[in-house]
Amino acid sequence: MVGRLDDGQESLFYDFCLENHVPEDHLLRKVADILDLSGVRRKLAPYYSSMGRPSLDPELMIRMLLVGYLYGIRSERRLVEEVHLNLAYRWFCGLGLTGEVPERSSFSKTRHGRFRESDAFRLVFESVVQTCLRAGLVGGETFATDASVIEADARIARRTEDATLPDDWNDPGNVTRPVREYLDSLDKAAGLLTGETLQPAKALSLTDPNAALTSKGKSKIAFAYGTNYLIDAKASVIVDVEASPARGTAEVAAARAMIARTKQRFGLQPEKLAADTAYGSGGNLAWLMERGIEPHIPIFDRSSQTNGVFTRNDFTFDRAADTYMCPGGKALHRACERDNGVIIYRARVAAIVRTARSRANAPRGLRGCCPSTRMKTCVSTLRGARKPRHSKNPRANAARSKHASAAQAQSQLPPPALARHDRRARRMHAGGHCAKSA
Repeated sequence: MVGRLDDGQESLFYDFCLENHVPEDHLLRKVADILDLSGVRRKLAPYYSSMGRPSLDPELMIRMLLVGYLYGIRSERRLVEEVHLNLAYRWFCGLGLTGEVPERSSFSKTRHGRFRESDAFRLVFESVVQTCLRAGLVGGETFATDASVIEADARIARRTEDATLPDDWNDPGNVTRPVREYLDSLDKAAGLLTGETLQPAKALSLTDPNAALTSKGKSKIAFAYGTNYLIDAKASVIVDVEASPARGTAEVAAARAMIARTKQRFGLQPEKLAADTAYGSGGNLAWLMERGIEPHIPIFDRSSQTNGVFTRNDFTFDRAADTYMCPGGKALHRACERDNGVIIYRARVAAIVRTARSRANAPRGLRGCCPSTRMKTCVSTLRGARKPRHSKNPRANAARSKHASAAQAQSQLPPPALARHDRRARRMHAGGHCAKSA
């Protein structure tokens, strides 16, 4: 006999326990066992009024955000729908079967308002790190740092051509929240060291000006942010996080801010720090060594980049005279010293032009520097730390030698300005020959 699911009459009473319908090995059960949100209400109490109707439970909204993060639900509208339908989500958020899910608009307003002002998300994050510390998952000896690119929700077409602020941003009543936050951040310190300057913005997004124009993301070029992580190497626990524009100097400054904050909040300061070449500037390495942190970071050195001119290694330093001699035979004297310890050596323009003209018929490799610009070299106070790289792999050394030979051959070609002097000399010689023949 074929059975029937519905007998046409609904039950008047139900015996249903939500706890029994969430599996024991469910991910949310494991999170609920260690999640401690007891201090959320106390932290957020000053941001709520003591009068009026009760607000939405802040713990409920934080739990909903954790559900969205754990299961990759990026849309707030979809998150509200999923929590309404999924029994496990209802159980984790403490809604039961009949609890009302907050509306999307109220959810979004609270997240961008009180949660942002009170830094509630950092409170939750640090409570999780404290739990990892008590469990012995954080060693505190070796940290690693890096940044991931997250593209901003801003079209590339809505931008300025440079860093100039639009005229309509002068009216505070007509600007959006991202624009207002960007204008407020211009007056704050960016966490840079003495002598460091922010990279000038190539363009400003009219939608989200805090985002930086970059080509590191999925798109060829887009406005994006950098999510900076400070990770303990023992169990790969993230001990701090900081958002910044997707810009090199901002990411390095964020790494220093995370190290200082980790020491302040948890009393942790690493003995070693691992990072890529982007964090290997002289100022950043000095900042780490001053605090007793051993940097395992490749030195950020552009001395091998020729760009058609002599490299730094082609110049000879005379310590007694405090001058550099270029391959063309001219001396570069100390011009100035910057705040970040970089010393500038320059040669006079007239001397370079005279040298170039007198050596127009000399071998190409000995014609001197380009006479159209002032010859300059920069020397860091950490130049003694720069050492040539050698690999244990013979094939890698052979490839590097081949590349160096190609770069040296390229440097033997005459600069464009000298080529113009050659053509002028040939024309003058030809003109004189014709006059004598006449």
